[in-house]
Amino acid sequence: MDKKILEDYIDACEFIKETEAEIKKLEKKKRIVQDKVRGSNPDWPYEERSFNLGGSVETVADASALAKEKRILEEQRKVASDLKLGVEEWMQEIPFRMQRIIRYKFFNRLSWEEVATLMKCKAGGEAMRKEYDRFMRKN
Repeated sequence: MDKKILEDYIDACEFIKETEAEIKKLEKKKRIVQDKVRGSNPDWPYEERSFNLGGSVETVADASALAKEKRILEEQRKVASDLKLGVEEWMQEIPFRMQRIIRYKFFNRLSWEEVATLMKCKAGGEAMRKEYDRFMRKN
């Protein structure tokens, strides 16, 4: 695992959320129409009733374009989800101390000084950065 993938993890998580919102927006593009009609039962007693009708109005071209956009977004979401899962699986294999450092630095986007404070490291942020760099070179 390298630093670039850890940075991509954050973007992948955000991308998943944004993509899901885009898919919902695409699904709302379908124009729904409703109408009310009056009629009666075909058999006796002939009593008048109101009926609600509803449906969507879209051409075949519109439906095809929406389906294509949705498919592309879903493929992109899958790639982002795969990267996210890969990072989360790798995180379970590394020591807890390093998990905490990575979560603070990359997932929470804190500075090295803030990471050192949370880790109760008296040496400071530079020591945290070096510890992280040594770990990443070894693995």
